[in-house]
Amino acid sequence: MTIFTSRKPRLAVLLMLAMGVAACGLPRSGPNKQEIFSGSAQRKGDAFVVEVNDHVTRTTAIVPDFGFSPAFIRAGRIGSDTINPGDTLGLTIWENVENGLLSGQGGSATSLEEVQVDGAGFIFVPYAGRIHAAGNTPEAIRRIITEKLNQQTPDPQVVVRRLAGDGATVSITGSVGGQGVYPIERPTRTLTAMLARAGGVSIEPEIAQITVFRGKEKGKIWFQDLYKKAEYDIALRAGDRILVEEDSRAFTALGATGSQSRVTFKAQALSAIEAIAQVGGLNTSTADPTGVFVFRNEPEEIAKQVLGRDDLIGAQRMIYVLNLTEPNGVFTARDFVIRDGDTVYVTEAPFVQWSKTLNAVTGTLNTASTINNLASLVP
Repeated sequence: MTIFTSRKPRLAVLLMLAMGVAACGLPRSGPNKQEIFSGSAQRKGDAFVVEVNDHVTRTTAIVPDFGFSPAFIRAGRIGSDTINPGDTLGLTIWENVENGLLSGQGGSATSLEEVQVDGAGFIFVPYAGRIHAAGNTPEAIRRIITEKLNQQTPDPQVVVRRLAGDGATVSITGSVGGQGVYPIERPTRTLTAMLARAGGVSIEPEIAQITVFRGKEKGKIWFQDLYKKAEYDIALRAGDRILVEEDSRAFTALGATGSQSRVTFKAQALSAIEAIAQVGGLNTSTADPTGVFVFRNEPEEIAKQVLGRDDLIGAQRMIYVLNLTEPNGVFTARDFVIRDGDTVYVTEAPFVQWSKTLNAVTGTLNTASTINNLASLVP
């Protein structure tokens, strides 16, 4: 006689075993959707969970907008031969008399070699007095000396030349073809021309930033804005320091993505869909496309607009939710702007944890056949 034994008790035993394994805490990449939602401020947690829509994308779309102040923009171009403190000048003065003020008896020309411009920018010329040289060209200095001597000797002829000193210079450091100190010459009196003289930028133009330090002031722009906004091609001044550097903004990618790491921006404006693409996209074996989260500390003003509240004080912890499976999900992710310091987290699909549980119980990837084998062994 054949006796048929029900397999339901056997499967129930296996189910209880699987639940026990799951309760022990199987490895996973982070919290699941349910756990994230349970910690929301709406459920007495400490972060606001917000589904991304058109209102949210518009309100949170902030991209750093750099620029130069009016003082930088209004500065006119300077001559390539401007005298600076520390320069050494050579002066030759001809007098139209036999016994001149400077030439003495029998001479008509007087040479004053190595007249140094002092720290305050002045030089001293006999009978002409103390003359402000820094900021003037040799031609302007020549006219000043001529006017002063003309009151004491008839029709003096003056020649002024720079003997030593580079004149007006700027320093260029960072990601350029050639770092160094460069003179402001006729072809290099503007920012773009000087950068070209230094070999151009050596990083991706899209994420290159240019900072100009002038005394206690500084201005920063995107490199590409030099060619989009003509006013940013400012005239340079002696002592300007130009720094070329790569955009330092970054976001962190975690969860079921192609890679989990800190990722630098590859564009001035980076969308959520681009951020996911930068880390290799969603992991097709484990990712849940309905559970793409962006964690961020949102400034008070923006948080108020996003949530439609006016009772918030200070920066707020926000968790933005993107569902790529919705009809406009990809478009929404394309419009949502990622900001510096964001954490992009993709949850695992629900079946992944169950699959891990079965694998832990059976010890093999062929879970279906192994369950049947184990079930047949249960008395």
